[in-house]
Amino acid sequence: MTNLRQAIEDKAREIGFDAVGFAPVHLAEREGARLKQFVANGENGDMGWMAERLEHRSSPQGLWPEVKSVIVLGTNYGPAHDPLTDLENKDRAVISVYARNRDYHDLVKKRLKQLARWLVETNPQSDKTEVKVFVDTAPVMEKPVAAKTAVGWQGKHTNLVSSKYGSWLFLGEVFTTLDLTPDAPHKDQCGSCTACQDICPTNAFPAPYTLDARRCISYLTIEHKGHIPEEFREAIGNRIYGCDDCLAVCPWNKFAQRTEEHAFLPRAELTAPRLADFLDLDDAGFRALFTASPIKRIGRDRFLRNVLIGIGNSGDASVLPKVVPLLEDESELVRAMAVWAAGKLGSASQ
Repeated sequence: MTNLRQAIEDKAREIGFDAVGFAPVHLAEREGARLKQFVANGENGDMGWMAERLEHRSSPQGLWPEVKSVIVLGTNYGPAHDPLTDLENKDRAVISVYARNRDYHDLVKKRLKQLARWLVETNPQSDKTEVKVFVDTAPVMEKPVAAKTAVGWQGKHTNLVSSKYGSWLFLGEVFTTLDLTPDAPHKDQCGSCTACQDICPTNAFPAPYTLDARRCISYLTIEHKGHIPEEFREAIGNRIYGCDDCLAVCPWNKFAQRTEEHAFLPRAELTAPRLADFLDLDDAGFRALFTASPIKRIGRDRFLRNVLIGIGNSGDASVLPKVVPLLEDESELVRAMAVWAAGKLGSASQ
C-alpha cells in the first residue's frame, strides 16, 4: 500500500492539490461529543443542518459504513498580504480572503472527481473500488478528519493549521473502500499561544478549541439570516462577508505561501472596494456582480445588511445621502440596518 499511497499523492499534486493526507475512518469520541454539545448548547445558531444526521456527521464510517480510508486534499489559497491591514480603511469593505474570486467548491470538487476517477481506473482491483468525494457538501467533520493526518492540526480557533501553509487551506476528501495505511497525526503545535482567541472582536471562543458560532463574525455575516444583534455591530467594523482575524494572526502564517491558483487570486473590484459603492445594488445588479462567487448565496438583502453595518461604523457622514433611500427599501432587513447606519452617521456628523 506504500506504493499506492505515493502514487495517489503524486497524482493529487499533478492535478493541482498542495497537501495530501490519509485519515482513518474513526474519530475519537471527544470529536463526536463536542459536536453534540455544540448543538445541544445552541452554539450552531441558525445552522439547523448541523443538528441533522449527527450520527452520520460523527465519523466518516458513520456517513458511509463501507469506507475504509479517507484521502484528505488541501488547496492553498494564501493571500499576497496580511488581510488584517485591510481593516484600517474604515470606508472600504473587507471581504474574507476565500471569497474574493470564484467559489472554491467548484474547482476543488472538479479536481476531487478527477482524482477519484483515476483511482478507480488505475487500481488493479478497480472493479471492487468505490469512491465518494466531498468538499463541504455533506455531513463530514472535515477539520477533525484532516487533523488525523500529516496535513496539519486543529488549532485553538478550531480551524486547521499547516506548518507549511499556515491557515490557508481549502479542504476536500475522497472516501474510498481501498484500505490505505493512515498517517501518523500531525502534532498540535499551538503551544501556549492564544493569539487567535485574543484577537477575536466578538469573543467567539469561550475556551481553546471551542467556538460559539453565534458570536462569530463569519457566521453573523454569512449564515445568520435575520438581524445581527446590536451588541456585535460595532465589533463587525467594515467586515461585510466573513472574517479572517483568527486565521490571519496565527504565527504559523510566517511559513504561508501566496496561492498560485488563478481562480483564487482576488478580483480587483472585490479588493478593498468602497462600502458606499454597494449601496445602489438592486437584486439584478447583485447577482451580476457576484456571479460564480460564494457571496451570491447570501442574497442582496443580507449583503446590504452587512454593508450598512460597515457604513455605520465608517464614521463617514458624507455617505448619509446614499443611505437615506434605503430607509424605504422593500426589504425589512435592509430598512432596519439603514436606520441603524443613519443614526450612527448622524451622531458622527454632530
